[in-house]
Amino acid sequence: MNEAFTTKRKGQIHVILNQDTESEPPDFFTSEAERKKHYPLEKIQKELDHLVGLQELKKLIKEIYAWLYINQRREHNGLKTEKQSLHMVFKGNPGTGKTTVARLLGKLFYEMNVLSKGHLVEVERGDLVGEYIGHTAHKTRELVKKAKGGILFIDEAYSLARGGEKDFGKEAIDTLVKHMEDEQHEFILILAGYSSEMEQFLSVNPGLPSRFPILISFPDYKVNELMSIAKKMAAERDYVLTLEAEQKIEQQLLAVKNQQYRTFSNGRYVRNLIEKAIRNQSVRLLREGDHDKERLITLRPEDIPFKENLLP
Repeated sequence: MNEAFTTKRKGQIHVILNQDTESEPPDFFTSEAERKKHYPLEKIQKELDHLVGLQELKKLIKEIYAWLYINQRREHNGLKTEKQSLHMVFKGNPGTGKTTVARLLGKLFYEMNVLSKGHLVEVERGDLVGEYIGHTAHKTRELVKKAKGGILFIDEAYSLARGGEKDFGKEAIDTLVKHMEDEQHEFILILAGYSSEMEQFLSVNPGLPSRFPILISFPDYKVNELMSIAKKMAAERDYVLTLEAEQKIEQQLLAVKNQQYRTFSNGRYVRNLIEKAIRNQSVRLLREGDHDKERLITLRPEDIPFKENLLP
């Protein structure tokens, strides 16, 4: 089994999350009473437990909490403490949990008094880049202002550098860098996107990597993990999948992952599949005219959307 690991590169902590890791991260607390003392971490523990896989991420969040908590204890005892920059880069394909993790971090940082609000402002290139000189800087400043006390999350951040030197995306980057320095403890900036594109984006400006001390790589989910997500999503909506329906979903996932390696949207694809299956079931039940409880909650194989041309 491959191990998840952490490396240091160009001043960054680079955490690679291995979806194959099934063992739970070690518990930091020696007793239940000790655990309950740490209510900020306990408050988001249920949401962490709800996430399929990502064990190394769960461990990382506990490590961040431990560092923040010990810093508070040091300050209480009159010892030196330093605020550290918490700007981050999330690398990975769509649907691998990047936005969900950003929200959880916002909650944790709020509970630990690192952020005054802990909210998430999610934007993309079009929200930052304007149409004329000065427009981009204004739009970017307004979004930073909106994100103060919370997290500014920029999806597909590499698109800001695609237009070259004369593109207004560079103005957005320059404005963001200035605010990261001037107000680095008032908000947290998270840049997200595909792995290779984010690598190229960070290499465009030599000063960028050092401004993002935490870099997290989100791998694609394995098929067994996607199946767990599918069953969990169905259960949350008061549906159950027959064994045949599960088998059909697994076939679909294997086919799509093989043919859409670059663009496969992981958990997002599963959500769309389950929602489409629910709509298909509604049409089937309306046609059949039998609406007892068991039929209402059961998703059958004929409800699962399947495209034969996706088979390898």
